[in-house]
Amino acid sequence: MIRLIVTLLILALVSAVLGFGGMAAGIAGIAKVLFYVFIVVFVGAILMKFLRKV
Repeated sequence: MIRLIVTLLILALVSAVLGFGGMAAGIAGIAKVLFYVFIVVFVGAILMKFLRKV
């Protein structure tokens, strides 16, 4: 998932440099949402690991 986020951010930077501002903003928005989803899943996995040991 992190690889997808990094790929989308690089794609957004390249499209912004080439002048496609609308597309760059959309791609960056998608990358931001995926990043937040990754953080929630990561924290959930850590909590489940600690709760399983107790």
